[in-house]
Amino acid sequence: MTLRHGGVEVRPLRRSDAGAWRRIRETSATWLAPWEATLPPGAGLPSTSYSAMIRAMRRRARSGSSMPFAIAVEGQMVGQVTVSGIAGGSAQWASLGYWISPEHAGRGITPVAVALVGDHLLDVVGLHRLEIAVRPENVASLRVVEKLGLEEIGLARGYLHIAGDWRDHRVFQVLADRRVGRLLQRATGTS
Repeated sequence: MTLRHGGVEVRPLRRSDAGAWRRIRETSATWLAPWEATLPPGAGLPSTSYSAMIRAMRRRARSGSSMPFAIAVEGQMVGQVTVSGIAGGSAQWASLGYWISPEHAGRGITPVAVALVGDHLLDVVGLHRLEIAVRPENVASLRVVEKLGLEEIGLARGYLHIAGDWRDHRVFQVLADRRVGRLLQRATGTS
C-alpha cells in the first residue's frame, strides 16, 4: 500500500531502501541524536544493520503490532514514519513516531506524511485513537502535532529512553470520533 499527496509518498519500508536509509542516518546523525530512542543498560544490543532492523520491523508488522513506512519525495526516501504498539480489542489504538532528514525538514513533508498514515489508520484500519509523544524540547516535532491539531493530553515523565536517559514527553492524541475533518486537510490547510 502506498499513500500519496502531491509530491509526498508514504510506502512500506523495503530492503532496497538500505542504501538510502544508511546515507540519511549517517548524514543526519547529529540532527537525529537528541530525539532517537536508545536502549537502557541491560536491555540488549541495538540492531547494528539495516537488514536486522528491517527483519525485526517486518516480524512486528506480520504480528500486527507495527507498520514501518518510508517517507519519499520524488521517489527518494527522505524519512520514516513508524506505527507501533498497535492494539486491537477494546483499545483500538497505536502510537506514531517519525523522523526526516534535515535537508527536507521545515517543508511540510512530515505533517503530510504523518497525516496520510494517521488518516489511513483511523479511516481504513479502523483504529479509534492515535498517540504521538514528543520531547518538550523538540520544537520541530511540536510544530507537526500543532499543524495536525492533535489534542495534548499530558506530560509523561520518563516516557522513553533517549540519548542515555529516561526522557519526559508531551503526549498528544487524535480520536476517530472526535476528529473534525481529516488530518491531511489540517496538514495542507485545505477543507
